[in-house]
Amino acid sequence: MEPTRTLDLNCDLGEGAGHDAELMPLITSANIACGAHAGSLETMIETVELATVHGVAVGAHPGYFDLEDFGRKERKIEPAEAGRIVLLQVEQMFQIAGDRLRHVKLHGALYHQVGWDPVLAEAVAMDLGRLWPGLVVFAPAGSEFMRAARAVGLTVAEEAFADRTYQAGRKLTPRSHPDAIITDEAAAVAQVLRLVREQRVRTTDGAEIAMRADTVCLHGDSPRPVAFARTLRAELRAAGIGLKSFAG
Repeated sequence: MEPTRTLDLNCDLGEGAGHDAELMPLITSANIACGAHAGSLETMIETVELATVHGVAVGAHPGYFDLEDFGRKERKIEPAEAGRIVLLQVEQMFQIAGDRLRHVKLHGALYHQVGWDPVLAEAVAMDLGRLWPGLVVFAPAGSEFMRAARAVGLTVAEEAFADRTYQAGRKLTPRSHPDAIITDEAAAVAQVLRLVREQRVRTTDGAEIAMRADTVCLHGDSPRPVAFARTLRAELRAAGIGLKSFAG
């Protein structure tokens, strides 16, 4: 079946999960850890080269400097510091990838705090708009960061997740909740298909909310990431949905 629409499929890589080489041919965008929450100079170089071999768009994946908690622990942060954290790691990735660097997606707690705090969102968006206006921003669908990035003229890919559940307000269910992760592969595929076809998702309390998905994330540290990625690709193809990098 010829695809009638396309979707970007992204994955967070270079984080030590051990599946990068198998996952890379199955995705269209790679968000590469920049050494703060995970990764190193060596893994950054290796992952960028792997993405280049497979024609996958390269993205910087900045997070808190927090190896112990994998950047997933929220903390109080000033807007200027949030901007500096992001800019520093984007610059590190650019030193390796050069013009191959196409997008930026924040990680973990930084992703959520900047995503939904309007003050942090504006600060990071303004810094990116000033120094990296050509980068595509992967932002939570319907978020404050999405709005702030567009307001300064940045191109935004609204992101949804294949294997995470949602609460009211389009926010991801916190990982501390038992139902935060979708462990049933069929249910995760169904969520993605519905996001693409209907631009809607069901929340954990049974509500139906509108949600746009320009790019969908699957996690490389999930129990069966490679098998799930293959299944998802096959189901998307069967539904007439092609895969194409949003950032080019």
